[in-house]
Amino acid sequence: MNLLCNAQSIRYLYNMEIERVPISVYAEMTPNPAVMKFVSNKRMIELEHVEYHNIEEASNSPLAIKLFHFPFVKEVFISSNFVAVQKYNVVEWETVTQEIRELVLEFLQSGQAVMKFDQLHEVKKTADAATPEENPTELSEIEGRIVDLLEEYVKPAVQQDGGNISFVSYENKIVKVQLQGACSGCPSSTLTLQSGIKSILQRMLPTLIEDVVPV
Repeated sequence: MNLLCNAQSIRYLYNMEIERVPISVYAEMTPNPAVMKFVSNKRMIELEHVEYHNIEEASNSPLAIKLFHFPFVKEVFISSNFVAVQKYNVVEWETVTQEIRELVLEFLQSGQAVMKFDQLHEVKKTADAATPEENPTELSEIEGRIVDLLEEYVKPAVQQDGGNISFVSYENKIVKVQLQGACSGCPSSTLTLQSGIKSILQRMLPTLIEDVVPV
């Protein structure tokens, strides 16, 4: 009985320590000058990522809706521990970064869900249907190898820059990918595709890859 009580006490104290860890949010530039990352030490969503292009699409995310209330916000990309905000070229980051950081911090501190739980299943189901990468049984052997290489060598670096990359198709030695978040519309994304991703795939899959193009 005493052992049980002690174990429960330890778990209680451990949980209390976790709850005391303050939530923090810091801003981080990305290779795309139009996109800023706001990184938190608190997990934001259970999905790998979700992207919103306007406030109508953001109906299942209270945080994204608040961000779209800023007239300069163009797109919102939310990952597990950060939100990447893309702005219109009507303001400079120096004048709005602190305001956005404080909004994200206050939202997370309030304990509200970044996404509505009752709609998570629908969002994930839609994402699963949209990308062949999420359905490995439908991929050929070469496509599967391409997806594995993107997952291992490319995606971590792209996510670090505030974006995401998804495999779309492979045909006639051409790999088509979808760029999201900070990578979408980034001036350096074409260079990244040509000098980085293309080189990796050609080195790992010689004679099978001629080009990598975004869709």
